[in-house]
Order: sequence, then structure tokens, then C-alpha cells
Amino acid sequence: MDRELSSTTIKANKRKRFWQLTVAVALVVFTILGFRFLITPGINRSEIRTAVVERGPVVATLTATGVVVPENEHVITSPIQARIEQVVRTSGEQVKPGDQVLLLDRSFTQLAYDKLKDEQQLNQHKSVQLQLQLQKKLNSLGSQLQIKSMSVKSLQARLEDEQYLLKIGGGTQEQVKQAELNLKIAQQELAQLERDIASERALLKADEQELGYTLAMQGRSIEELNRKMQQAEIRATSLGVVTWVKNEIGSSVNAGDVIARLADLSSFKIKASISDTFAEQLQTGGQASIRINDTDLQGTIAAIEPTVTNGTITFFISLTKEAHKLLRPNLRVDVQVNTATKPNTLRVKNGPYFTSASGNQVFILRENEAVRVPATIGVSNKDFVELESGVQAGDEVIISSMQGYEHLKKIRLK
Repeated sequence: MDRELSSTTIKANKRKRFWQLTVAVALVVFTILGFRFLITPGINRSEIRTAVVERGPVVATLTATGVVVPENEHVITSPIQARIEQVVRTSGEQVKPGDQVLLLDRSFTQLAYDKLKDEQQLNQHKSVQLQLQLQKKLNSLGSQLQIKSMSVKSLQARLEDEQYLLKIGGGTQEQVKQAELNLKIAQQELAQLERDIASERALLKADEQELGYTLAMQGRSIEELNRKMQQAEIRATSLGVVTWVKNEIGSSVNAGDVIARLADLSSFKIKASISDTFAEQLQTGGQASIRINDTDLQGTIAAIEPTVTNGTITFFISLTKEAHKLLRPNLRVDVQVNTATKPNTLRVKNGPYFTSASGNQVFILRENEAVRVPATIGVSNKDFVELESGVQAGDEVIISSMQGYEHLKKIRLK
């Protein structure tokens, strides 16, 4: 026969069932939380870089590549077609005005010079011959003119005699007419001779002028060749340093070929290039920053080349400190061209996240999690990125690359 349980036993059984149920619930909760912990992605805190949102100015910039070049560079070209006979100064050597840099072989130009001088002497001889021939012809025409003048005077006397004879009845009218005709013919011939002499004199003057022009041009050509032969001793025209020289002895160069470059290394400028996509944002007079190691130098866009080469535009930057000690010829530098300025805005240090992220969003650290929040990303430069909305000053934002996590709303920090 069953016995009724005591109240103490009933209470003990209730407590036992309560604890069993509590343990079961705790196990279920622990299992669920543990499973969520296992399936929630995590990232080591040491693998990420963060920065604190702050207020400050952000200058929007375009990134360009640049190289340091001398502000004043003198290009020396070959004055003649020649061979390089001797290299007197090599790259890196300092030169003063008058110092010889190269010596060119002048034999080819010397032959052309001698040929021109011979041609000039020949033309001078032709000029003398022409003058003698024309003078001889003028002398002959002059003699004919004198003879014809005497003939005209004789015919005039004959006409006067015939007129007198006709008057006293010793001649006829036909004889008078014949004498008049003979005189007119002689006068026409005399006038033609005078015109021929004037034409020959004008022709002589024109030929003399033509020969004079030819001799003058040849004289200038001779002077030019003589000057070029003197310039074949390539010499520096100003104080500077040889930055490049064509040093292949025996190689041929044509007139106009660049054979040396001299530069004044006391001041420099920046030759920069950027994609033509940003052509409209480049303006003469615009501000730019040049970073060398950890030093920023300020400058102004001085000139922009009008042509596009291989999809890039070249422009030159005049530096505020053109003689800074960090400047070296051909040193490659990073160039930031200023396009806009936000004087007081929320900003965070720039990092790989902002170059690889897709969409307007950032990850903010909250306790042991990185939470993805929507944010409007504004202007940026190499140092800072503007965050127009979605964050507040003091928020800690991840700035390292988050590729592979961008689709997650939360990331557990280990």
C-alpha cells in the first residue's frame, strides 16, 4: 500500500526538479551562445589599424607623379654634322663659362667651307669678266653712236644743200625729199643706238646687283660655317654642372642633335604628369604639395603642356623653396595637386580601407565588435579622408583593408 510522501520530501523533489530545469535551460542558452560565438566571424585586434574621428581641415587633392629637374637647364646642340672626337667633361662635373665640354671633328665642315670660298672666288672672277664684256659692248655701241651722229650731221648738211639748190633752181623737189628721208632714217637709227646703250647699261647694273647678292649670300654662308667650326669646340656658356653628355667617341651627330645638357643646380622645379582624365581640374596658378620622405614642399603650377602624350598631361611646378637641401636632380617625388578645401569638417586618417572599400560605409569599434555603419565619404588627400555623415567626433574607425568583411554587419574582435 502506497505511503503519502512527507512535505519535506516533496519540497526536496521540487528543488531537485527546479535545479535540473535550470541546468537544462542554462545548457541550452550556453549552447546557443556558444554556437553563435563559433559562427560569428572574428578578426584579431592586432590585424587591424584604427584612427579616431576628429574635426579639422581637409584639402582635396589629385595624386600625380613627379621628378625633380633643374629650374634652369641649357641644352647644347651640335652646330654641324660631325663625329665626336673628344669628351672633355663628363656628367657631374662643374663648368664655368668658356670651359670646353666636347670637341667635334670639323673635317666635313672644313671641306664645305673651302668649297664655298672657291665658289666665291669664281663668282668674283665672273663678275670681273661680265663687267669687261659689257664694257666692251658699250664701247662698241658708243663708237657706232658717234659714227651715226656724224652721219646725221652730214645728212642734215646735205638736206640744207638740196634745199638751197632747189631755191636757186639748181635742184629738184625729189632730191630734197630724198635727202629728208635719208636724214629721218639716220635719226631713227641714232635714237635706237641711244636706247640700246641705255638698255645695256641697265642690264650691266642688274647683272652686277645679282652677282653682288650672290657674293653677299656666299659671304654670309662662309661666315656662318666659320662660326660653326669655331663652335665645334663645344664650350659652356654659363656656370653650372654637366647633367648629361653624349660620350660615344667616334659616333656621328647631325646638326641640331642634342649632345650635352648643362644645369644650374642652385634651384629646382618639379616636372609632373597625371592622367588626362583630370585635365579640367588642372589650372595654372593652382597650389600643389610635393612630398620628399616625410617633408612637404609647397609650390604653384607654373605651366601646363597643351598636348596629351600616351594618355597623360605634363605640367611644371614652381617651388616656394626651390633650393631646399632635399632636392636632387631626377629624384622621383609624390605630388598632390590641391582642388578644394574643407576648413572644418569631420575627418579621419587615410588608409587602405578607403582605397579598397566599395560603397559609403565604415566600421566603427564598439566594445569588442566592429560594427558596419553607413557613412558619406567626402573629399580626401594622402593624409585625411572627410566623413560627411554617419560618424561622430571620437568614434574609432577601422582604416586598414577590410576586403572579405564588407558584407558583414558585425565582426567579433579577438
